[in-house]
Amino acid sequence: MAITLTERAAKQICNQLDQHGKGLALKIDFKQSGCSGFGYTFDYVDRIEEGDELIIAHNAKVLIPKGRLAYFKGDELDFVKEGLNSCFRFANPNIENACGCGESFGLKNSEEA
Repeated sequence: MAITLTERAAKQICNQLDQHGKGLALKIDFKQSGCSGFGYTFDYVDRIEEGDELIIAHNAKVLIPKGRLAYFKGDELDFVKEGLNSCFRFANPNIENACGCGESFGLKNSEEA
């Protein structure tokens, strides 16, 4: 499997879709951003597009573009609360480096991303 979800992450995805009032899944990708190269993108979507890989865990649905699956292999998505802040957090073995602020990262073999 390309990515695993913790129960906390799955619960948050389901809660967000319920609050949104519509939507099928959380679509995860990354784009060029920040000083280290890439940043994650999140979007709640209403349909599966051709070329999306559907992952279901703990009743939550996540979509990843098939061309990006290798960069999410072994990745774990969690949802954490720290004080007043809460966010999704990745543990991705494909990240080679990250910027000091934690907002962007470099991927192994990123020239193919």
